[in-house]
Amino acid sequence: MKILSVETSSIVCSVAILEDNTVLYENSIDNALSHSENLMPMIENAFNQTNLSLNDIELITCDIGPGSFTGLRIGIATTKAFCDFSSIPCVGISSLTSLAYNVLENIKDNNVVCSIIDCKNNNCYFALYEKKNETFEILIEPQAESVNSCLAILKSYCEDTLANSSIYFVGNGSEIYKDEIKSTFSEAEFFSHEFNILNSISLGIAGFKKSKLGINSEEILPLYLKKPQAQRQLEEREHK
Repeated sequence: MKILSVETSSIVCSVAILEDNTVLYENSIDNALSHSENLMPMIENAFNQTNLSLNDIELITCDIGPGSFTGLRIGIATTKAFCDFSSIPCVGISSLTSLAYNVLENIKDNNVVCSIIDCKNNNCYFALYEKKNETFEILIEPQAESVNSCLAILKSYCEDTLANSSIYFVGNGSEIYKDEIKSTFSEAEFFSHEFNILNSISLGIAGFKKSKLGINSEEILPLYLKKPQAQRQLEEREHK
């Protein structure tokens, strides 16, 4: 199965083409969210470099969030346009799931991974996964909470359900809030910086795994978890 994977949820714009789990091409650009200018040329270059076209693609995977509201809209709109034009199946993968797949080959089955993304002001997005048979099962659904609330939720869940299990942390939140995490989970495991960056390869592999479960196409909707800042500011003014 040839897969086009589009990652636009963070400051990095990333495009990959995979055949099942094998990477045929990948490119990433980190230039402060100018995805509207870069995404289509990057996709065109991916096709040129692999001697493929949209007609060869059998699945399109995109990041549905949480993340940059603008970046998500660009990636999702582009994916929907391709799928509508060519009737290619598409699947959406959350940023948090994609991060878990960054470390798929670095942990053993039955290990637990918390994906955590900073969303400013001591708040974060997080979700908890368990590796099972080369895929991830979700234990705690994606949420937006303060870091303290996040850690309290994780601690309560682990004490009740995952006694004596170590927990791995991945994502930029694992770097920013490392001290807070270690104060709650003294034996927490962390990964080096490159594993904490969202990328289209892990996203594509997650999409492939999802398709193997029989989910070959779905309506792609953004997973914001938090309201856009402009909407929050408007609501605050209305309540004054």
